[in-house]
Amino acid sequence: MDNRATSPASTFNPLRWFPEFLELGGKRLRSQARLLGAAILVGIVAGLGAVAFYVFGQAVTYGSLDWMAGYRPVHPGNEPELFASTDHVFRPWMLLLVPTLGGLLSGVLVYALAPEAEGHGTDSAIAAYHFHQGQIRGRVPIIKIIASALTIGSGGSGGREGPIAQIGAGFGSFLGKLLRFRPVERRILLAAGMGAGVGAIFRAPLAGALFAAEVLYSSPEFEADVIIPAGLASVSAYSTFAAIFKAFGFPEVWKPLFDLSSNPPSTFGFDNPLSLILYLVLAVFMVILAMIYTRSFYGFTDLFKKVPLPPHFRPALGAFLTGVVGLILYFFFDKEVLAVLSFGYGILQGALTMTPLQEHSIWFAILLLVVALGKTLTTCLTIGSGGSGGVFGPSMVIGGCAGGALGIFFHKLFGSELVPHPANYAIVGMAGFFAAAAKTPFSTLVMVSEMTGNYNLLLPALWVCAIAFLLSDEQSIYRSQVLGRSRSPAHQGDYVREVLTDVHVRQYLKTEEQFPTLQPGDSLNQVIDSLSASDYPILPVIDAEHHLLGVVSLEEVHLAALSPNLTSLVVAADLMRSDVTPLQPEDRLDRALELLIENDLLALPVVEGSEKKFLGLVRRIDISTAYLRYVHGTTNEPRLSGSDDHGTAS
Repeated sequence: MDNRATSPASTFNPLRWFPEFLELGGKRLRSQARLLGAAILVGIVAGLGAVAFYVFGQAVTYGSLDWMAGYRPVHPGNEPELFASTDHVFRPWMLLLVPTLGGLLSGVLVYALAPEAEGHGTDSAIAAYHFHQGQIRGRVPIIKIIASALTIGSGGSGGREGPIAQIGAGFGSFLGKLLRFRPVERRILLAAGMGAGVGAIFRAPLAGALFAAEVLYSSPEFEADVIIPAGLASVSAYSTFAAIFKAFGFPEVWKPLFDLSSNPPSTFGFDNPLSLILYLVLAVFMVILAMIYTRSFYGFTDLFKKVPLPPHFRPALGAFLTGVVGLILYFFFDKEVLAVLSFGYGILQGALTMTPLQEHSIWFAILLLVVALGKTLTTCLTIGSGGSGGVFGPSMVIGGCAGGALGIFFHKLFGSELVPHPANYAIVGMAGFFAAAAKTPFSTLVMVSEMTGNYNLLLPALWVCAIAFLLSDEQSIYRSQVLGRSRSPAHQGDYVREVLTDVHVRQYLKTEEQFPTLQPGDSLNQVIDSLSASDYPILPVIDAEHHLLGVVSLEEVHLAALSPNLTSLVVAADLMRSDVTPLQPEDRLDRALELLIENDLLALPVVEGSEKKFLGLVRRIDISTAYLRYVHGTTNEPRLSGSDDHGTAS
């Protein structure tokens, strides 16, 4: 007989388990219910934004490239084509005029109304996360939709992820401000919106969530707090996007972006460890191309800034040069090479579904390599000049075409035993190239798998992405990335908070005996006298029942004193700020530090209960002193390791 005691955790009692389950679920959701609900709303709006951007982009493409130039870019297999082809005669010379016109309209719009909407929008969203407390101007997403559709739809080389990421991020920022979320929550909503937009437009909801958490840093770090809200937002965005298009007769939006159904099931797979050597060569090749791409991109960006033209017109110059590159390549090759213009996914669809003849064609391999290099140049010209568009889409074309070209060479050299199909290298190349260029190995791996609907290449793709990330240089296509959480201004106070997390406000409370208080009817002169007699940067305004009404700071008093004619009319009630969130005695100092920063004050009032009975003030300088004493080991106060009201260890 086993006499060992059974632990309570291992005993299943259905009468106790269900209430405990509800209690646990309540604890998890209670603190984040508003944030998660807002994330779902952000996802829905991001999905609607993706629909608007997609429709407007196709309309511009139809009216410019298709109708004016007679050139219709080839779409991926499962992408809905909203407008029928015009069947106009192809006029190559129009490829100089149409992109230039689109670049001109885009440049004037952006630089006149929202200069931060230039370039690739994902980088701007990352910058807002780290450096601007998750704030993006409300007009930016709207300008980004129009400008990017004009740029890409008229033939400029760019991707869709940048605009749609900024659309989602912009609404996340707007909703965070509207609902008065704290900066940390506003940043999370911004990142969730960014991931939701990417997940919708590329039909990759899981990758969108991971991308939002991974793209913020150039090191292998994730923003863990972002993943769950971004996951909910991404699912909502994709579901909204797909449901709308399906309702209008395009059910293929529920399928992966690229259609691989023409390939037999045996085409994609991995069953020979020796082929990892060839995939290693592919990884090194992708690293070299990514280095050329990122350095050329910012080289051209800096070069265009030196061009003696108003910034409004530089995108037109870049678009014109893009058209020149496309036209030159067209005369040397054929129409397929025009994938260097616009989004260019058609050639990538071809690389993923090569015919048996193309599998062994060196000429097709050369064509793919030319497109990869040409796409690098045209993207640098279009986006580097200030044109509006993303860099993820071009990266997929560059990596996929270059990988497919290398796969054809390997297929001819080593046969089908080591290289079953060159398209394997196209898929893995897509992932490896962007992993090196953007420092996002894991989200890119998932992104490519979801975009192609193929998960049989996860092993070699993981191998290539990891190696490409490790061998890549420090230059990222996203300049606003920081090395890690410790380098992000968004987290610069986290380490202070960790030290102060167990210290309570009551321990640093300054009571009324140490400073004067104000009544609502006190005159301006009385307020000035009280502030002059006090060492405190703010004074509380309280009523007869000792309830807090607001606070008066030195700045408001100084501004009022500049108008002598109003001196006899102004009273404390006119000067006080009533929007300040007060502290409670049981609040911890990390919460106090956060509110001090949010309210831009050097002290905060402390109240008790919902009726806001005034107890005293807590000064920022006292919090800073407590932190410094702890860091330098000069304090013997047990409260810094968690103490109760009487100073004993809790």
